[in-house]
Amino acid sequence: MRLIRREWTPADADEWTKEDWIAIVLSPLAYVAIAVGVALSLLLLPVGFIILGIAVVMTVLMHWVIDPKLKTISQDYEQKQKHFLQELEKTQRWEDV
Repeated sequence: MRLIRREWTPADADEWTKEDWIAIVLSPLAYVAIAVGVALSLLLLPVGFIILGIAVVMTVLMHWVIDPKLKTISQDYEQKQKHFLQELEKTQRWEDV
């Protein structure tokens, strides 16, 4: 069993999983690290560049963890929206529904 799940069905992706919690934890940490890292880097402090590097790694990791799940949900939503618009178009033209 893989530590981080990379393949999702729309129903599975709609549920809360450990990948969501990883993103919830990494998101504010990465945001704060970026803000602090940029501020310290502008002051040309070496620790600022280190923190900024860590922030970039956390941001990439967060994206790697949550992106497959978000793409699956988005594709499912787009398919449902397309079907809904087709049915709406039929209704507006008084075609058989």
